[in-house]
Amino acid sequence: MELGNFSVSLSVKDLQASIKFYETLGFKQVSGDVTHNWIVLSNGNARIGLFQGIFEGNMMTFNPKWDEQKNSTNGTDVREIAQVLEDAGYELLQPLQAENDKGPGYFMVKDLDGNVLLFDQHV
Repeated sequence: MELGNFSVSLSVKDLQASIKFYETLGFKQVSGDVTHNWIVLSNGNARIGLFQGIFEGNMMTFNPKWDEQKNSTNGTDVREIAQVLEDAGYELLQPLQAENDKGPGYFMVKDLDGNVLLFDQHV
């Protein structure tokens, strides 16, 4: 199963202060919108999302069918990933949200230790 691009999504108290901190470590903005309280930063293969007031806690984010350069891939569709987890008996924290049989969709699940994983397919 190919899960696509990976990043860590951090819930931050002060977006501007957090951006300054991570830029000090050499991270640069690759996407996002500060006016909407979120930004994605990258340093080599390391990618982090900073989100202010959007969700509580930190999570791991996977972007199925998308690589690190935001190119579409032939990876595993988010619907298939959700189905595999449900078939294995795992309950989704946020059920699959998708308008069509293909294309964008997302869901959330907790691992056995309570860590949140977001599967967010953009293509």
